[in-house]
Amino acid sequence: MDTSWLDGIDAAVTVCDREGIILSLNERAIRMFREEGGSSLVGKSLFDCHPEKASEQIRRMLKEETSNTYTIEKNGKKKLIWQTPWRKDGQFAGLVEIAIPLPFDVPHFVRKP
Repeated sequence: MDTSWLDGIDAAVTVCDREGIILSLNERAIRMFREEGGSSLVGKSLFDCHPEKASEQIRRMLKEETSNTYTIEKNGKKKLIWQTPWRKDGQFAGLVEIAIPLPFDVPHFVRKP
């Protein structure tokens, strides 16, 4: 499957393997992590890029194959962070993180069946 469309979305996508080694960054993620090394981060460990508390969370997600979702505000911008397992041929292969820019006044809708 062609994944080049990932470079055209307004979200940063980072993919790691089961050991926390960065396998892929889309163009937005490369720009977002420019000061930390950008595309040269591919092949490096996520644990070298995060403080201990975040590293503990990553270790837990890798071990338990679980997701983590939260919002952050940094440099006057709000983002939704979704970290979730990805699978290859039905087997756990690592984690993907998708960082989506959000407006500060995101509407919330409750849909009724």
